[in-house]
Amino acid sequence: MEARMNHPVFVVPAALKALTAYSQAGAGLGVPAETIEMINLRASQINGCSVCVQLHSAALKKEGASDERLYAVAAWRDAPYFTEAERVALELTELVTRCADRGDPVPDDVWDRAARHYDEQGVSALLIAITSINVWNRLNAATRQVAGDWKP
Repeated sequence: MEARMNHPVFVVPAALKALTAYSQAGAGLGVPAETIEMINLRASQINGCSVCVQLHSAALKKEGASDERLYAVAAWRDAPYFTEAERVALELTELVTRCADRGDPVPDDVWDRAARHYDEQGVSALLIAITSINVWNRLNAATRQVAGDWKP
C-alpha cells in the first residue's frame, strides 16, 4: 500500500495546529483518557481507518486497558468489560459517527443516559472527541494513509 499523497495536515500546517488544538480541547473535562481512547478506536474501526486503529489501540494499552477490553471494543454491547458510562460513550460514538443512518442521529434515551453519567462539560468532551476522530479518519481514508508509515 502507498498513500495517495502526503497527509493534508503536513501539507497545510495550520490544519495540523487547528485539529490538534480541537482534538485536545476536551481533555480534563471529566472524561477519563481511557474512555476517550475507546471512542477514538471505535470510530476508527467503523470508518476503516487503519492508521487510527493502530494508533489508538496502542494508546489504550498505554492507558492500562486490558487485552480483553481492547479486543472487545468492536463488540462492546456483548462484552462484560465496560462500565455503563463507557457503554453510553461508545454508543454515542457509533451514533454520531453514523449520523446519516437515522432520522434522529442521537435519540433522547441515549442523550439522557449520557447526561446521567457526564455533566455538560463531559458530554461536550465526548462530542469533541467523537467529531475530532471522525475528521482524522476521513482525512486518512481519503488519502489512503498507511498504518505503520505515519508517526506522530
